[in-house]
Amino acid sequence: MIKIISDSTCDLSPELIKRYNIRILPLNIVLDGKSYEDGRDIGPDAIYAWADENKTVPKTAACAPGRVKETFERYLSRGDEIICFSISSDMSSTYDIMRAVARESGAESRISVIDSRNLSTGVGLLVITAAEMAQEGKSRPEIVEKIRQIIPRVSASFVVDTLTYLHRGGRCSGAAALLGSTLRLHPQINVVEGKMLPGQKYRGKMSKLIADYVQDQKESMLHADKKHVFVTHSGCEQKVIDAAVEQVKTLGYFDEIHITRAGGVISSHCGRGTLGVLYIRENQ
Repeated sequence: MIKIISDSTCDLSPELIKRYNIRILPLNIVLDGKSYEDGRDIGPDAIYAWADENKTVPKTAACAPGRVKETFERYLSRGDEIICFSISSDMSSTYDIMRAVARESGAESRISVIDSRNLSTGVGLLVITAAEMAQEGKSRPEIVEKIRQIIPRVSASFVVDTLTYLHRGGRCSGAAALLGSTLRLHPQINVVEGKMLPGQKYRGKMSKLIADYVQDQKESMLHADKKHVFVTHSGCEQKVIDAAVEQVKTLGYFDEIHITRAGGVISSHCGRGTLGVLYIRENQ
């Protein structure tokens, strides 16, 4: 059997984790010097409350090596092979930790650790693709080869509602944050080759501009992998989520539209109100 494992930044819903029998390895969130496991000990709303009270953002840390080792050993002892996904290695040392544990396990030939070069459900798309292939009886090398071909084709972007968290985390100057708030600017963040890069800037209310954001991707989406598209948010108003989902539905293209909420690590950096549409672009 092939066991699919991912770190918690994949932001898959409990329903999808259960459907595909995914094992989640939590990253860590540090508040006041105390470490909490993402999604197990703490969630986004508690993080927002702490961040607002302290006027800063929490620190995040990679998966604990001991937790990775314990998880790998559990499935290796059953005779399983492992395919394990991490958030982009440019954003976290989680990939390096997973690789080190695999080397030290004495069973490296049965473990494939994949640097997703992505985050949130950009990782999630790869995870469920691997899980579907495993369910079809594909071998670990076959799955890994296919995933490596797909990685450059993952389209992951988000529109940020507030620049406050990016400012608190040092990714946006105070002047830019203030100007953005005054002008009601909402930057689009794109994941490109494992890094987050700024893109187009939208203006106005999120519930209105989100239609423009989805429409700007229409041509790409109509030539995407039809199986899955994610609408992932970090705690948006329902009308914003509904607006995004409705725009995707009007395309009449995707087999499944998954609505997921980002976990603690992603939410710590982007703040409330961020929303993205993520999918796999056509093979070019």
